[in-house]
Amino acid sequence: MTIIYRCKLELHDSLYFATREIGRLYETEPIIHNYALCYSLGLIDSENYSTTVSEENSYRYFCPEQVPKYEEHLTPLNEQGIYITPARSLHHLSILNTWKYANNNYHVEMEKTQKNIPSFGRAKEIAPESQFEFFLIAQKNIKLPKWIRLGKWMSKAEITVEKLPPPKTKTDLFTCTHPLNPLDVMFTNRVISYDVVNMPPVSLIQNVQMQGEYYYFDDVKNVKIPKQMQYRFKA
Repeated sequence: MTIIYRCKLELHDSLYFATREIGRLYETEPIIHNYALCYSLGLIDSENYSTTVSEENSYRYFCPEQVPKYEEHLTPLNEQGIYITPARSLHHLSILNTWKYANNNYHVEMEKTQKNIPSFGRAKEIAPESQFEFFLIAQKNIKLPKWIRLGKWMSKAEITVEKLPPPKTKTDLFTCTHPLNPLDVMFTNRVISYDVVNMPPVSLIQNVQMQGEYYYFDDVKNVKIPKQMQYRFKA
């Protein structure tokens, strides 16, 4: 039995991560990657996972090494029948923050210096009270945390979950307006056209027209979700 939850994420702090760097400008795209959501929701390294996300998560507050292990961390979710889609903006505002710093080589390397040359950068962040939407597909009932933290500043966000009615399936040409991870969908559906959202570690696609099998709901309009999505990785 497939269960689909529609989840709303509301920011209580400004959200920052560097989707793109343009000179001194570091910009945050108003889309949240599904990899980031899996870590923030506590789905990674959850021991004895049952129907409640474990509170013990070694990657929630501290990462001992800066080496991505997406395949190692996300493959167990495929075995459990759990999939999280990327989150799209329902409504958002952006704010621009300027930060300054000075040359501090004399602090780090004990170098003598006669100059103190300040520099600056700008960070384009997503403002508090912005809201996002994503879907959780599972084979059993799942309870997500009400509060999570995500982004470079560990920004606080509130999660609201709605369990959708049992989905129906159909095989046809359809358009998914929700952002998708192309690696997770292209192996099981014939993708015809899409818009690219450039962001690391895997660029996302949206406004996707594809041929294949998908979920839909009689009582929920404009929601069509591709079937058989799993976390897949480049060879």
